[in-house]
Amino acid sequence: MQRYFIQEPYWQSKTVRICDDYHHIVNVVRLKIGDMIACVHPNGKIAACTITIIDEQNDEIIATIENWLDETTELPVDVTIVQSLPKGQKLDLIIQKGTELGATRFILFTSARSVVKWDEQKINKRLTRYKKIAKEASEQSERQIIPEIKYVTDIHAYMQTIEREQYVKLLAYERETESNARSSLYTQLKAIKRNESIIICVGPEGGFTDEEVASFVAVNFTPIRLGKRILRTETASLYALAAISYHVEEMDRHE
Repeated sequence: MQRYFIQEPYWQSKTVRICDDYHHIVNVVRLKIGDMIACVHPNGKIAACTITIIDEQNDEIIATIENWLDETTELPVDVTIVQSLPKGQKLDLIIQKGTELGATRFILFTSARSVVKWDEQKINKRLTRYKKIAKEASEQSERQIIPEIKYVTDIHAYMQTIEREQYVKLLAYERETESNARSSLYTQLKAIKRNESIIICVGPEGGFTDEEVASFVAVNFTPIRLGKRILRTETASLYALAAISYHVEEMDRHE
């Protein structure tokens, strides 16, 4: 079934009203009255629904809730990607593929070596774009939530606000490729259990400065390497998410 995320005000006890996705349902996938769709409530629960009314005049659809599905598609750990702004369209890829791989949220920021700079007007415009990308990727990958996406102007102030929270805090740092195995992502993942929260910081094309690394370490981040090769900024978070998914989902099935 095609999946759609529906905001709280559009849910009734037995029906769901769909407005934002009217065009996609009617003109893209060309569903009709009697067809089934999956509607995701903001609480993550999924309802199998039958389209009962297509209101062409008001561009809205009414679907009747048939039953609630008992399924879980989310990672058993909470993963936050803290991503320094990259150049060009790279962030589109990071948000889209990171959503497919199970990221819970993306925190965006401008680091010392970021080439891209956002003013207030650009922040709002970009976030609107990335939230749309995340929504579409969540629907395509049949997730139960849409990742949160926000931009912070002062990353160190943000890190201080979460200093006491129970995160496994990791810093992707290219110089750790020369270090011993204790600094690897693999070593860190071996200690991670289900329901834990992980936060991974990724730098821009030029990497983090020594001062930035020191500031992250000061709030209990562990610098790690992601394999033995130097990864591009748009590859690093996806590598980490794929490794986390394999470790907490697939390995458990075979042990």
